[in-house]
Order: sequence, then C-alpha cells, then structure tokens
Amino acid sequence: MSAARDETMPGGTTGGTPGILLAHHLKQLKLPTVLREYDKVARECAQGGIDHPRYLLRLVELELIDRERRMVERRIRSARFPAVKSLDTFDFTAIPSLNKMLVLELARCGYILGRENVIALGNSGTGKTHIALALGLAACQKGFSVAFSTAASLVNQLLEARDERRLLRLQRELASVKLLIVDELGYVPLSPTGAELLFETFSQRYERGSTVVTSNLPFEDWTSVLGSERLTGALLDRLTHHVSILSLNGDSYRLKSSRSRRGCGDGRAEQNQATTDPHDPETGEILPA
Repeated sequence: MSAARDETMPGGTTGGTPGILLAHHLKQLKLPTVLREYDKVARECAQGGIDHPRYLLRLVELELIDRERRMVERRIRSARFPAVKSLDTFDFTAIPSLNKMLVLELARCGYILGRENVIALGNSGTGKTHIALALGLAACQKGFSVAFSTAASLVNQLLEARDERRLLRLQRELASVKLLIVDELGYVPLSPTGAELLFETFSQRYERGSTVVTSNLPFEDWTSVLGSERLTGALLDRLTHHVSILSLNGDSYRLKSSRSRRGCGDGRAEQNQATTDPHDPETGEILPA
C-alpha cells in the first residue's frame, strides 16, 4: 500500500528539502510573487488565525496584482514613450480651450474599443505631447498595446524599412497595435515618398485600430507638410471619420518660461511667476515648487 501511494505522489514530494523544492516548482510555474511572499504571508495568517483557503487566496491575489503591474510596465517599455506623463500633472487651467471632460473621458479608453481616433491641434508648446503621452499611459494601464513616434521619426523608419525590404513587416506591426500615437505632424515637411508611406500607415489602421495625432497646424495647412491636396484630403477623410478633436490654443509654455527668465524688463514676470504654478516648458506639466 505504501508503494502504491508513493507511485501516485508527484515526483519530488517525498524527498529533498521542502523549501528548495517549493522554490524550484514556483520558478517553473513562473510565480515569483508567491515565491517571494509565501513565507511572510504564512506567518501573518498563522498569527491572525486565517485558514488555508484564505491564505492561498491572499497569495494568488498578490501574484495577480504583481503580474498586472509587470504587464503594464512591459507595455510602457514597448510603447517607447520619450517620457511617462499622466493627466494628474497637466494644468488644464492654463489651456482654457481644452475640453477637460472630453480628455478625461478619452482616458477611459472607450475610443480604442470603438477604433476611433483623436487629433490634438494647437500652438507649439501648449501641451499636446503631454496629453498624447497621458492617453498612451492610460491605454497601457487598461491593457492595450501602444506605439509612440514623432511623425518625422515614423516616416524615417518606414523609408529605412522599405530600403531594407522589411516594409511589410513594419506595416503589419504598426497595424496590429491597438493605439498608435503620431506626434508633431507638421513640424517637418515630408518627402512625397514619406508622405505616401505615412498615408498607407494611417489607411491600414482605418477602422481597425485607434490613432492619436498631434499637430501645430490647422487642417487646412496640412497640405504644406504632405505636399499634395489629394493625399491630404484622403488622409483627413480617414482620420476624421470617427474622431475626437482636442483644441489646445493658448500661449506657449516655452514662451512664458523664456519671458520669466528674462524678467520682462519691468518686474512683471516675477510677479506673474509668484502667482502662477511653474510648468514644464515642453509639456505643461506642473513642477514642484
């Protein structure tokens, strides 16, 4: 009977040091949080008179929480954000034209489920990139895959991929992400080939994935960047079919910062600086005093 019982027992449970075997099995099962916390949680449960099912429940909950945190971190790294920004650090009062309630609603990521787009338009330095990064962070936290790039960098990547005969692979990768963020469209004029490749990227995502675009130019001036009225019209037709438009019109944070540093010559800058929270000149982020 003893031999029969031994044959039904999993290998490794009848010999060896339990702690070493448990660590080995937990590593194989990829449960690092359980491995790290099981002993401490066992002592806490023993002191509190908590039974075994609740002990296991607590361990599993810790593993799930930590696993989700690691997954969010991986999505953030994969997105290649130039910086991690959130809406908590954006000063909405500095940009009265921006619809705060719409931005907060977008942060819930329903537009991604609906495969809709977001376009942020406004002067240079008004926080468009900050808003785009914050929406990207929210998407990562909600479990969506995200890719971030400036328009100029994305076009360069597409051109290089074409020259190296891996364009189709890159296009498939760009089409597969749930949210593509294209920042600073309008700052650098594109070559005809680059404009066509960018158009193809947007077209391949049409009603398949969501795209966030930021630009310092109104729609009527996009032709100066894309170089073709026909291409611009076709691009806008796809981007604006299902879209939320954010208007960020106001004074540039960079200009305000520059004026403050110069002192404006009459002391008014110092007074304004004393009554206004300091901001990041690039993004509008509220800085610590």
